[in-house]
Amino acid sequence: MLLRMVPKKTAIDFIGAHKLAVGLSVLLVAGSLALFGLRGLNLGIDFLGGILLEVKTDGQTEIGEFRSTLDGLGLGEVSIQEFGAPDDLLIRIQRQEGGDNAQQEAVSKVTAALGDKVAEYRRNEVVGPTVGAELQEAALYAILAAIGAILIYIWFRFEWQYGIGAVVALTHDVLTTIGLFALLQLEFNLATVAAILTIAGYSINDTVVVYDRVRENIRRYKKMPFADLFNMSINQTLSRTVMTSVTTLIALLALFFFGGEVIRDFIIAMIWGVIIGTYSSIFVAVPLLLYMRPRRGDEDEAPHQEQPVSEKA
Repeated sequence: MLLRMVPKKTAIDFIGAHKLAVGLSVLLVAGSLALFGLRGLNLGIDFLGGILLEVKTDGQTEIGEFRSTLDGLGLGEVSIQEFGAPDDLLIRIQRQEGGDNAQQEAVSKVTAALGDKVAEYRRNEVVGPTVGAELQEAALYAILAAIGAILIYIWFRFEWQYGIGAVVALTHDVLTTIGLFALLQLEFNLATVAAILTIAGYSINDTVVVYDRVRENIRRYKKMPFADLFNMSINQTLSRTVMTSVTTLIALLALFFFGGEVIRDFIIAMIWGVIIGTYSSIFVAVPLLLYMRPRRGDEDEAPHQEQPVSEKA
Protein backbone atom coordinates (compact mmCIF):
# COMPACT_ATOMS: atom_id res chain seq x y z
CA MET A 1 0.00 0.00 0.00
CA LEU A 2 1.42 3.37 -1.05
CA LEU A 3 1.82 6.04 1.61
CA ARG A 4 0.11 9.29 0.61
CA MET A 5 0.18 12.50 2.63
CA VAL A 6 -2.37 14.15 0.35
CA PRO A 7 -5.33 12.59 -1.51
CA LYS A 8 -4.61 11.05 -4.90
CA LYS A 9 -6.72 13.63 -6.71
CA THR A 10 -6.88 17.18 -5.39
CA ALA A 11 -8.44 20.29 -6.91
CA ILE A 12 -6.97 23.12 -4.82
CA ASP A 13 -7.15 26.55 -6.45
CA PHE A 14 -3.54 27.61 -5.99
CA ILE A 15 -3.63 30.09 -8.88
CA GLY A 16 -6.71 31.77 -7.43
CA ALA A 17 -4.61 32.73 -4.39
CA HIS A 18 -1.59 33.87 -6.38
CA LYS A 19 -2.21 37.61 -5.86
CA LEU A 20 -2.26 37.12 -2.10
CA ALA A 21 0.91 35.02 -2.41
CA VAL A 22 2.60 37.71 -4.51
CA GLY A 23 1.79 40.27 -1.82
CA LEU A 24 3.25 38.01 0.86
CA SER A 25 6.38 37.39 -1.21
CA VAL A 26 6.89 41.11 -1.81
CA LEU A 27 6.62 41.74 1.94
CA LEU A 28 9.10 38.94 2.69
CA VAL A 29 11.65 40.18 0.18
CA ALA A 30 11.22 43.85 1.13
CA GLY A 31 11.49 42.96 4.82
CA SER A 32 14.61 40.87 4.17
CA LEU A 33 16.29 43.72 2.31
CA ALA A 34 15.31 46.18 5.05
CA LEU A 35 16.71 43.91 7.77
CA PHE A 36 19.90 43.40 5.79
CA GLY A 37 20.29 47.16 5.42
CA LEU A 38 19.44 48.04 9.02
CA ARG A 39 20.93 45.18 11.03
CA GLY A 40 23.34 43.58 8.60
CA LEU A 41 24.61 40.03 8.92
CA ASN A 42 26.40 38.48 11.86
CA LEU A 43 29.49 37.56 9.85
CA GLY A 44 31.57 34.71 11.17
CA ILE A 45 35.32 34.32 11.43
CA ASP A 46 35.50 33.09 7.84
CA PHE A 47 34.53 36.56 6.61
CA LEU A 48 35.81 38.85 9.38
CA GLY A 49 39.13 37.14 9.98
CA GLY A 50 40.38 35.63 13.22
CA ILE A 51 42.51 32.92 14.82
CA LEU A 52 42.49 29.29 13.69
CA LEU A 53 43.89 26.49 15.86
CA GLU A 54 43.95 22.79 15.05
CA VAL A 55 44.59 20.70 18.15
CA LYS A 56 44.79 17.06 19.19
CA THR A 57 43.07 16.52 22.55
CA ASP A 58 43.93 14.15 25.36
CA GLY A 59 41.02 11.95 24.24
CA GLN A 60 39.06 12.44 27.45
CA THR A 61 37.84 16.04 27.29
CA GLU A 62 34.57 16.74 25.46
CA ILE A 63 33.88 19.69 23.16
CA GLY A 64 31.51 21.19 25.75
CA GLU A 65 34.34 21.51 28.27
CA PHE A 66 36.57 23.20 25.70
CA ARG A 67 33.79 25.63 24.82
CA SER A 68 33.13 26.48 28.48
CA THR A 69 36.82 27.10 29.10
CA LEU A 70 37.30 29.35 26.07
CA ASP A 71 34.05 31.28 26.52
CA GLY A 72 35.34 32.44 29.89
CA LEU A 73 38.41 34.13 28.38
CA GLY A 74 36.46 37.07 26.96
CA LEU A 75 37.84 36.67 23.45
CA GLY A 76 34.51 37.11 21.70
CA GLU A 77 33.07 34.56 19.30
CA VAL A 78 34.59 31.09 19.62
CA SER A 79 33.74 28.17 17.33
CA ILE A 80 34.82 24.58 18.06
CA GLN A 81 34.19 21.52 15.91
CA GLU A 82 35.58 18.05 15.32
CA PHE A 83 38.10 17.92 12.50
CA GLY A 84 38.60 14.42 11.13
CA ALA A 85 39.09 12.12 14.14
CA PRO A 86 37.02 12.62 17.34
CA ASP A 87 40.12 13.81 19.23
CA ASP A 88 41.04 16.40 16.61
CA LEU A 89 39.41 19.81 17.05
CA LEU A 90 39.33 22.96 14.97
CA ILE A 91 39.09 26.09 17.13
CA ARG A 92 38.16 29.45 15.57
CA ILE A 93 38.38 32.69 17.54
CA GLN A 94 37.26 36.06 16.22
CA ARG A 95 39.91 38.62 15.33
CA GLN A 96 40.98 40.67 18.34
CA GLU A 97 41.17 44.45 18.41
CA GLY A 98 44.71 45.53 17.64
CA GLY A 99 47.51 44.23 15.44
CA ASP A 100 49.50 41.00 15.36
CA ASN A 101 50.52 41.34 19.01
CA ALA A 102 46.85 41.23 20.08
CA GLN A 103 46.34 38.02 18.11
CA GLN A 104 49.39 36.37 19.65
CA GLU A 105 48.27 37.38 23.15
CA ALA A 106 44.92 35.72 22.48
CA VAL A 107 46.68 32.54 21.33
CA SER A 108 48.75 32.57 24.53
CA LYS A 109 45.60 32.91 26.66
CA VAL A 110 44.02 29.95 24.87
CA THR A 111 47.04 27.67 25.22
CA ALA A 112 47.38 28.55 28.91
CA ALA A 113 43.68 27.94 29.59
CA LEU A 114 43.55 24.60 27.81
CA GLY A 115 46.73 23.32 29.45
CA ASP A 116 46.96 19.53 29.58
CA LYS A 117 43.63 19.09 27.75
CA VAL A 118 45.58 19.50 24.49
CA ALA A 119 48.17 16.89 23.56
CA GLU A 120 49.43 18.67 20.44
CA TYR A 121 48.93 21.95 18.56
CA ARG A 122 49.00 21.01 14.88
CA ARG A 123 48.15 24.34 13.29
CA ASN A 124 48.15 27.96 14.39
CA GLU A 125 46.96 30.48 11.82
CA VAL A 126 45.69 34.05 11.88
CA VAL A 127 43.13 34.86 9.18
CA GLY A 128 43.45 38.52 8.31
CA PRO A 129 40.65 40.87 7.23
CA THR A 130 41.96 40.83 3.64
CA VAL A 131 41.40 37.08 3.36
CA GLY A 132 37.96 37.50 4.92
CA ALA A 133 37.05 40.13 2.32
CA GLU A 134 38.23 37.82 -0.45
CA LEU A 135 36.06 35.01 0.92
CA GLN A 136 33.05 37.35 0.99
CA GLU A 137 33.62 38.20 -2.65
CA ALA A 138 34.07 34.54 -3.59
CA ALA A 139 30.86 33.59 -1.75
CA LEU A 140 28.89 36.26 -3.64
CA TYR A 141 30.30 35.08 -6.97
CA ALA A 142 29.41 31.46 -6.10
CA ILE A 143 25.78 32.35 -5.42
CA LEU A 144 25.46 34.51 -8.56
CA ALA A 145 27.15 31.84 -10.69
CA ALA A 146 24.75 29.19 -9.38
CA ILE A 147 21.71 31.34 -10.19
CA GLY A 148 23.09 32.14 -13.65
CA ALA A 149 23.82 28.49 -14.42
CA ILE A 150 20.30 27.53 -13.35
CA LEU A 151 18.83 30.22 -15.62
CA ILE A 152 20.77 28.84 -18.60
CA TYR A 153 19.78 25.25 -17.78
CA ILE A 154 16.05 26.04 -17.49
CA TRP A 155 16.18 28.22 -20.60
CA PHE A 156 17.57 25.38 -22.71
CA ARG A 157 15.42 22.66 -21.15
CA PHE A 158 12.16 24.59 -21.40
CA GLU A 159 11.75 28.14 -22.75
CA TRP A 160 12.88 31.57 -21.64
CA GLN A 161 9.60 32.18 -19.78
CA TYR A 162 10.29 29.20 -17.53
CA GLY A 163 13.88 30.32 -16.99
CA ILE A 164 12.80 33.76 -15.79
CA GLY A 165 10.13 32.27 -13.51
CA ALA A 166 12.63 29.84 -11.97
CA VAL A 167 15.27 32.52 -11.35
CA VAL A 168 12.73 34.90 -9.79
CA ALA A 169 11.59 32.13 -7.44
CA LEU A 170 15.20 31.22 -6.68
CA THR A 171 16.19 34.82 -5.95
CA HIS A 172 13.14 35.06 -3.70
CA ASP A 173 14.38 32.04 -1.72
CA VAL A 174 17.94 33.32 -1.40
CA LEU A 175 16.94 36.82 -0.29
CA THR A 176 14.45 35.58 2.31
CA THR A 177 17.07 33.19 3.69
CA ILE A 178 19.51 36.09 4.08
CA GLY A 179 16.70 38.06 5.71
CA LEU A 180 16.18 35.24 8.22
CA PHE A 181 19.87 35.38 9.18
CA ALA A 182 19.69 39.15 9.55
CA LEU A 183 16.55 38.87 11.71
CA LEU A 184 17.84 36.16 14.06
CA GLN A 185 21.48 37.33 13.85
CA LEU A 186 22.64 33.79 13.20
CA GLU A 187 26.29 33.40 12.26
CA PHE A 188 26.79 33.87 8.53
CA ASN A 189 29.86 31.93 7.39
CA LEU A 190 31.03 29.61 4.63
CA ALA A 191 28.72 26.86 5.91
CA THR A 192 25.81 29.27 5.44
CA VAL A 193 26.87 29.88 1.84
CA ALA A 194 26.88 26.11 1.35
CA ALA A 195 23.37 26.01 2.81
CA ILE A 196 22.17 28.71 0.40
CA LEU A 197 23.58 26.80 -2.58
CA THR A 198 21.92 23.62 -1.31
CA ILE A 199 18.63 25.49 -0.94
CA ALA A 200 18.99 26.69 -4.53
CA GLY A 201 19.44 23.11 -5.71
CA TYR A 202 16.48 21.85 -3.70
CA SER A 203 14.21 24.67 -4.84
CA ILE A 204 15.06 24.36 -8.53
CA ASN A 205 14.55 20.59 -8.41
CA ASP A 206 11.04 21.09 -7.05
CA THR A 207 10.33 23.82 -9.61
CA VAL A 208 11.52 21.67 -12.52
CA VAL A 209 9.15 18.86 -11.50
CA VAL A 210 6.15 21.21 -11.59
CA TYR A 211 7.35 22.94 -14.79
CA ASP A 212 7.76 19.59 -16.52
CA ARG A 213 4.12 18.75 -15.79
CA VAL A 214 3.05 22.23 -16.94
CA ARG A 215 4.87 21.78 -20.25
CA GLU A 216 3.34 18.34 -20.73
CA ASN A 217 -0.17 19.62 -20.07
CA ILE A 218 0.31 22.70 -22.30
CA ARG A 219 1.04 20.38 -25.21
CA ARG A 220 -1.92 18.14 -24.43
CA TYR A 221 -4.60 20.70 -23.49
CA LYS A 222 -4.23 23.38 -26.13
CA LYS A 223 -7.56 25.11 -25.46
CA MET A 224 -7.62 24.95 -21.66
CA PRO A 225 -7.24 28.35 -19.91
CA PHE A 226 -3.81 28.85 -18.41
CA ALA A 227 -5.14 29.28 -14.86
CA ASP A 228 -6.97 25.93 -14.97
CA LEU A 229 -4.01 24.21 -16.62
CA PHE A 230 -1.53 25.50 -14.03
CA ASN A 231 -3.82 24.49 -11.16
CA MET A 232 -4.15 21.00 -12.62
CA SER A 233 -0.37 20.69 -13.02
CA ILE A 234 0.36 21.77 -9.43
CA ASN A 235 -2.28 19.41 -8.05
CA GLN A 236 -0.91 16.50 -10.08
CA THR A 237 2.56 16.96 -8.57
CA LEU A 238 1.36 17.96 -5.09
CA SER A 239 1.71 14.49 -3.59
CA ARG A 240 5.32 14.23 -4.70
CA THR A 241 6.09 17.77 -3.51
CA VAL A 242 4.63 17.23 -0.04
CA MET A 243 6.26 13.81 0.39
CA THR A 244 9.70 15.15 -0.56
CA SER A 245 9.40 18.21 1.69
CA VAL A 246 8.12 16.33 4.73
CA THR A 247 10.71 13.56 4.58
CA THR A 248 13.50 16.13 4.16
CA LEU A 249 12.19 18.15 7.10
CA ILE A 250 12.10 15.04 9.31
CA ALA A 251 15.80 14.46 8.69
CA LEU A 252 16.62 18.14 9.24
CA LEU A 253 14.65 18.32 12.48
CA ALA A 254 16.53 15.28 13.80
CA LEU A 255 19.81 17.07 13.03
CA PHE A 256 18.52 20.29 14.62
CA PHE A 257 17.69 18.62 17.94
CA PHE A 258 20.52 16.08 18.12
CA GLY A 259 23.27 17.43 15.83
CA GLY A 260 24.78 19.86 18.32
CA GLU A 261 25.59 23.56 18.27
CA VAL A 262 28.18 23.39 15.51
CA ILE A 263 25.69 22.71 12.70
CA ARG A 264 22.58 24.33 14.21
CA ASP A 265 22.69 27.56 12.18
CA PHE A 266 23.28 25.55 9.01
CA ILE A 267 20.27 23.35 9.77
CA ILE A 268 18.05 26.37 10.52
CA ALA A 269 18.92 27.71 7.08
CA MET A 270 18.11 24.36 5.49
CA ILE A 271 14.76 24.03 7.29
CA TRP A 272 13.75 27.50 6.14
CA GLY A 273 15.01 26.70 2.65
CA VAL A 274 12.84 23.60 2.31
CA ILE A 275 9.75 25.49 3.45
CA ILE A 276 10.32 28.60 1.33
CA GLY A 277 11.50 26.55 -1.65
CA THR A 278 8.30 24.49 -1.65
CA TYR A 279 6.22 27.65 -1.30
CA SER A 280 7.99 29.46 -4.15
CA SER A 281 7.68 26.50 -6.53
CA ILE A 282 3.90 26.56 -6.15
CA PHE A 283 3.05 30.22 -5.50
CA VAL A 284 5.84 32.09 -7.30
CA ALA A 285 7.37 30.09 -10.15
CA VAL A 286 4.14 28.79 -11.73
CA PRO A 287 1.89 31.89 -11.31
CA LEU A 288 4.56 34.01 -13.03
CA LEU A 289 3.84 32.05 -16.21
CA LEU A 290 0.37 33.62 -16.25
CA TYR A 291 1.98 36.92 -17.21
CA MET A 292 4.57 35.54 -19.63
CA ARG A 293 2.26 33.05 -21.41
CA PRO A 294 4.54 30.27 -22.67
CA ARG A 295 3.93 28.97 -26.19
CA ARG A 296 1.37 26.20 -26.63
CA GLY A 297 2.78 24.99 -29.95
CA ASP A 298 0.73 24.30 -33.06
CA GLU A 299 -2.94 24.60 -32.14
CA ASP A 300 -3.85 22.03 -34.81
CA GLU A 301 -1.26 19.54 -33.70
CA ALA A 302 -3.65 17.65 -31.44
CA PRO A 303 -7.31 17.99 -30.42
CA HIS A 304 -8.28 19.42 -27.06
CA GLN A 305 -8.51 16.74 -24.37
CA GLU A 306 -11.49 16.96 -22.08
CA GLN A 307 -10.14 14.66 -19.39
CA PRO A 308 -6.98 15.49 -17.43
CA VAL A 309 -3.96 13.29 -17.73
CA SER A 310 -3.62 10.56 -15.15
CA GLU A 311 -1.23 11.30 -12.32
CA LYS A 312 2.23 9.90 -12.71
CA ALA A 313 4.21 8.54 -9.83
